[in-house]
Amino acid sequence: MKNTIFTGAGIAIVTPFNADGSINYSRLGEMIDNQIENSTDAIIICGTTGEASTMSDEEHIECIKFAVKHTAGRVPVIAGTGSNDTAYAIELSKEAEAAGADGLLLVTPYYNKTTQKGLILHFNAIADAVNIPIILYNIPGRTGVSIEVATVKELAKHKNIVAVKEASGNISYAAKLLAECGDIIDVYSGNDDIIVPMMSLGAKGVISVLSHIIPKETHLMAQYCLDNNFAEATKLQLEYLDLINSLFIEVNPIPVKEALNMTGVDVGGCRMPLCEMTDEHKTVLRNCLAKHGLLK
Repeated sequence: MKNTIFTGAGIAIVTPFNADGSINYSRLGEMIDNQIENSTDAIIICGTTGEASTMSDEEHIECIKFAVKHTAGRVPVIAGTGSNDTAYAIELSKEAEAAGADGLLLVTPYYNKTTQKGLILHFNAIADAVNIPIILYNIPGRTGVSIEVATVKELAKHKNIVAVKEASGNISYAAKLLAECGDIIDVYSGNDDIIVPMMSLGAKGVISVLSHIIPKETHLMAQYCLDNNFAEATKLQLEYLDLINSLFIEVNPIPVKEALNMTGVDVGGCRMPLCEMTDEHKTVLRNCLAKHGLLK
């Protein structure tokens, strides 16, 4: 097995925005500090939850640089640098490496809907261009393409491709992935509602949205699993299942940003085409936060 980037609960951190739509770096720094103080095991910057798809090149690179500098080695920083343009993903990945990122998160090429052969060529080309570890990101609901288990097995031959963030939500696929590849590549859950099921099958942790709201509990849930205390981990998974579902009542990251604002952490809204939550969904989210004593 290759070196593991992290175990436990990493946060796919949101990008806070000012009223004018610019990135609120002061708030981002505060959030990173709060996560680390509450035992979060890694910071994942510029991922899906971070709205990297609406960032300019300059913003994307600056955001990674800021996260690396502010985290200052306290926990690993993993930078989202995936693209449906292989050449651009290589360029961005090199920039992230130069900025000091500890690893890269590479989403499958979206819209193009490449073949499995194309995925192998794409990911290997990026891996050849850098010297830091890579986490493949399988999220077919957003990209329209899934990484087949055989493709993961082939990609795991590359020394820099060390893990998969599995976010299909398909536990049967996850079980097959871990059965066939768990001894050659690390797997992280990309879904908060199945942290315990996936870790019971051998996943090393989660790349989480839930950590924004309850970082200590999310870390503890994953740590219980790592300690083979699945009874206690299951209690937490079930206790917070309604909160997890509320955080995905609309497309991510709309609800989690709303939840942060409701709990007193001003992160602003989302960039278009993402828009404000409906009033009906706001009520559901607020009631759930209140139930768990999370409202300020």
